[in-house]
Amino acid sequence: SGAERGIRVLCDPVFSERTSPFQWLGPKRYTPTPCALEELPEVDVVCISHNHYDHLDYATVQHIYDKQGGRVHFVAGLGNKKWFTQHVGCQEDEVSELDWWDGCELDVKDLGKVRLTCCPTQHGSGRSINDQGQTLWCSWAIESNGTKLYFAGDTAYKAEDAPAACPAFQEIGESLGPFDLALLPIGLMSPHQWMGSVHATPEQSLQIHKDVKSKLSIGMHWGTVRGGISAHYEDVRDPPRRWQAAAEKESLWRGGGPQGTPLQTEETGPGSSEYGGVGLCEVGETVAV
Repeated sequence: SGAERGIRVLCDPVFSERTSPFQWLGPKRYTPTPCALEELPEVDVVCISHNHYDHLDYATVQHIYDKQGGRVHFVAGLGNKKWFTQHVGCQEDEVSELDWWDGCELDVKDLGKVRLTCCPTQHGSGRSINDQGQTLWCSWAIESNGTKLYFAGDTAYKAEDAPAACPAFQEIGESLGPFDLALLPIGLMSPHQWMGSVHATPEQSLQIHKDVKSKLSIGMHWGTVRGGISAHYEDVRDPPRRWQAAAEKESLWRGGGPQGTPLQTEETGPGSSEYGGVGLCEVGETVAV
């Protein structure tokens, strides 16, 4: 029954083999999904950070809606509701589109309430050459029952020639933090002179971790699909290695990942930091905070 579980929020779900308009061309899945799409348990809210194909997957969203129409709510940035109503068949009241710093509170039957705040990022949007930048990209601050999660989606932090870092993350930390858990991108960042305006490096995401005041951050957005520019410039193993090395330099490493020790979700010992800690987790692994 519903009372036996918490509210389930799914962020940028992608179960397709390729992240492109075609399933015979484009970046291909490198790491298998933790389960088949048909095995996905019922979810209450689906958050979308932006409409690039590796974050908004039509087949996945359509399956969830076909299975749960009327029992799942979609949230996305401004301009995205039309896609859900026209292409997926959602009703108007089943989708919320928000501007940066706007929020909505959803009442999930039998389970309670969840508040979602649309937050700025430094990225972009578009599913074709004709709609670049026409819908809003964002990150999400999610709060329920006193627990706060920050999902960064895709974002840069400081482009190669930028005079200063993006100030949004400090603003997010000051106004909505501290967060119990943050999910931060660490991959698809090479070469930085090309990708630095849209994707953060692992070292930069460590600074985002501090800026948003996260108690524990998990590195994401690496090793899922391969293709495009970064596939030629970036070893799939580089993002987690650099994430760990940067964190260890500042005594923020909590473990986890393909070759690592088990993730420590709580600060322990004299190495605990005012900045919390960061780590990695395996596909299908559960992190409790």
